[in-house]
Amino acid sequence: MAGHPMVTTLPPVGAHFQRQMRLFLEEICCEVCRFRHVEQDKVPPDAVHTSREVDLGQPGAFADIHVEPVGLPPYFVEIKYGYAADRMLTHLARKYSADSPLLRKACKLVLMVDTARFDDWERLQGRIREVVNPSLPVEIWDEARLLVLIRQCFGVDLAGISVESLRDLRGAIDDAKWRYAYDGKFLDSPLKASLLWHFGFWRLRHLYKDKGLSPDDVLRPGRYKEVVVLLADLSAFSSYVRDTRNDEVVRSALTTFYSNSRYAIMAAGGMMCQFVGDEVVALFGVPDVDEQYAERALGCARSLLEIGSSVSNKWQREIDRVQASGGVHVGMSVGDVEAVPLRPFCRTHIGVIGDTINMAARLMARASASEIIASNTFFQLLPEVDQGCFEEVDPIEGKNLGLIKAWKAKAPSSWSPRGA
Repeated sequence: MAGHPMVTTLPPVGAHFQRQMRLFLEEICCEVCRFRHVEQDKVPPDAVHTSREVDLGQPGAFADIHVEPVGLPPYFVEIKYGYAADRMLTHLARKYSADSPLLRKACKLVLMVDTARFDDWERLQGRIREVVNPSLPVEIWDEARLLVLIRQCFGVDLAGISVESLRDLRGAIDDAKWRYAYDGKFLDSPLKASLLWHFGFWRLRHLYKDKGLSPDDVLRPGRYKEVVVLLADLSAFSSYVRDTRNDEVVRSALTTFYSNSRYAIMAAGGMMCQFVGDEVVALFGVPDVDEQYAERALGCARSLLEIGSSVSNKWQREIDRVQASGGVHVGMSVGDVEAVPLRPFCRTHIGVIGDTINMAARLMARASASEIIASNTFFQLLPEVDQGCFEEVDPIEGKNLGLIKAWKAKAPSSWSPRGA
């Protein structure tokens, strides 16, 4: 196994392909880290807090992955597949050379890199350790190491990570998640793909083990009460598209936003509802409400602010015209929603409607970049420590809804208009 190089079979390997491969490897490494802590350290999967595109406190500096297992020290993972040596060193120096509270708590930096492409890897490895803060040990995951971890975590034996194998690998990971969620039962459920798209596997396991909900019970058509609705939309999206000459840059930015946003929603225990253009819709409290669901929804909203800022920073580096804004703006509300099948006698495709969604949309439209505007009823669900981050705003006129009493939270801006 250790002798197999990483194989890519798309000719030629261009920048767009490399961005997509890095994004895919980011997803894989997140799942590998979670499964390793579950199996080796006996940490519950929902207690392995894994975040993507985490603001490191420097302009334009975002960690690819931050892993924080409960009871264990946190660490970072960086995906540098396809990077030239100088570019890799520049990125690592910008992110990890300075001191910061997050870096001081971290026990290591895991660097996933295709080492076989470098003739002078040993020398480059020494330079990497020179640019990274000396208090942060560097652990290298090369191609062979990642293949071993994939085999250990998911039982998949790959000769290499190729374009042809990506679908099989993703399917194998989904199989492993489903088996874990339902103790190896319901393997032929037609709802498997749909539920794994909408929910984290640890959330499904909780609903099955603690609530007794089978796959058929998780997302039944009907009314769900006291649901938190979260909408996030890329700020100045039309301006970015207008000023982008390369369509691949637009597609890459959107795929990055979609992938990272969905992961953030599921990591917070929410339901990934749908994407509408450059907007993401998430629900918390489906199919059931727990004591901390409003806090988890707010934590997810804060993660989306960081993800949006990272997308804007990267996009700005690809275009000529300096954009006046970036990041995302967020609207949040709480109330009833109705789950409706999109086809007769079909449970695999569900739509969601309700005034609660309309209210979140009206609030989002009034939020500026890197702002969260929430309804009063959502605000009242939060503990005092979180309420202290909000300030009341003038009532907002909601079309067909009347005046809405609302609160605004503004995150510290990590948006740099020059793209850092």
